[in-house]
Amino acid sequence: MRYTLGTLAGIGALLLRNFLTPFFGEHNPYHTAWLAVVFAAWYCGLGPAVVTVAVCAVGIWYYFLPPIDSFYVKGTPELSGMLGFLVFSAVVVVLGESSRRTIAKREKAEEDLLQAQEELEQRVRERTAALHRRTAEMIEKATLLDLANDAIFTKDPNGAISYWNQGAERLYGWTAEQALGRNHAELLHTTFPIPLSEIEKQEVWEGELTHSTRDGRRIVVASRWTSLRNQVGELTGWMEINTDITARKLAENAARSLSGRILTLQDDERRRIARGLHDSLGQYLAALKMQLGLLSMSNGDGSELIEQANEIVDRCITETRTISHLLHPPLLDEAGFASAARWFVEGFAQRSGVDVHLDLPPNIGRLHSDVEIALFRALQEALTNVHRHSDSPKADIRVSLEPTHIRLDVQDYGQGIPDEVLRQMNQGAGKTGVGIAGMRERVRELGGYMAIKSGSQGTLLSVLLPVTQVSDVSEGDAQADTKVPAA
Repeated sequence: MRYTLGTLAGIGALLLRNFLTPFFGEHNPYHTAWLAVVFAAWYCGLGPAVVTVAVCAVGIWYYFLPPIDSFYVKGTPELSGMLGFLVFSAVVVVLGESSRRTIAKREKAEEDLLQAQEELEQRVRERTAALHRRTAEMIEKATLLDLANDAIFTKDPNGAISYWNQGAERLYGWTAEQALGRNHAELLHTTFPIPLSEIEKQEVWEGELTHSTRDGRRIVVASRWTSLRNQVGELTGWMEINTDITARKLAENAARSLSGRILTLQDDERRRIARGLHDSLGQYLAALKMQLGLLSMSNGDGSELIEQANEIVDRCITETRTISHLLHPPLLDEAGFASAARWFVEGFAQRSGVDVHLDLPPNIGRLHSDVEIALFRALQEALTNVHRHSDSPKADIRVSLEPTHIRLDVQDYGQGIPDEVLRQMNQGAGKTGVGIAGMRERVRELGGYMAIKSGSQGTLLSVLLPVTQVSDVSEGDAQADTKVPAA
């Protein structure tokens, strides 16, 4: 279409020049051609303008320059005029194309700017609508959060409180106006189980915290922290949800104390049973043995039957002594944990066939009676479980003594504990058995720590207890004054 228009412009210029010949004469036939070139360069573009120049040049050369109606070579003036026409036409075409492109770019830029403005306005309208929706949602959520019984508040990256629901007002006693803008740790006098910096490194954290209320009470809360981030992933703060578990913790502590007291009473009862077996039944059986021995040396009949009875009485005495020592070994009271542990390990190895290696520190001495009982019961329970459940051919026992605590490690090399059962054991949940539960409660009552690790290479039980009292009686002195009974 543009090339057709350029061609028609050139033809029209030639026709117009022919029509004006009576007025302008035959000299300078380029007047109307300039108009056609300018028109084509301005409106039609570079290619059509070149076509217009070509049409005008050919038409002028043929129709208007002498010899007219001929393509023969013209004279020098005509050649100079044609060359000047072509040169200035080229300049006009270039300038026209440059101006046309500049105008086109400006129009395109204006169009793009207008389109961008419309898109921006549309985005502003959409974001405004989204902001209104989010505001309505936030108001609705804030209303729901106020209905919650839990204390819920948010904090900025510096720890300043930016939201405080009614549950927090009820739990802590401060109103939202009093709490907003204040540092949460300073307001609540928080006691953290681990450094605050470690908590803030995690996206989600759960644990127990101790807080202070406005009236000065100290409460324990189950706290859940969630990090808040913007669209580009930058940290904007944390949301903290706290549930008051003070009453539950008091009940747990009371139950733990009661459980520990029951275990202590159980040990006392075992001690009385052991003493009764040893002092009464054991003495009677020993006297019977002596009488049967005198009877066997007599000349009367029935010596063979008496000898069999004598053997039976020997077995009764041995069994009574073993039961007595297992209930509560006298060595534990008389010589301490080290001697009792050696005696028990030796007897366990003989009875079970498990190769047990015991590593004791040379200067363990005497410990507080509760600590020694806890260590001995843990050793008993651990080795019993090794024999019953692990199918391990051997076990390693290591006791290490530090200035403030003593540690017991029992390692077997058996089939290990299933993951789910191990998780329940470490959490104190599920049906983990009376022995493990009693051991854990006994250790907790003494302020210690117990952990169980297990895998395909075996199971490791670790008990850590504080050394509250150490007597001046050394293990060597105890062994010098005490005879170790047979297992």
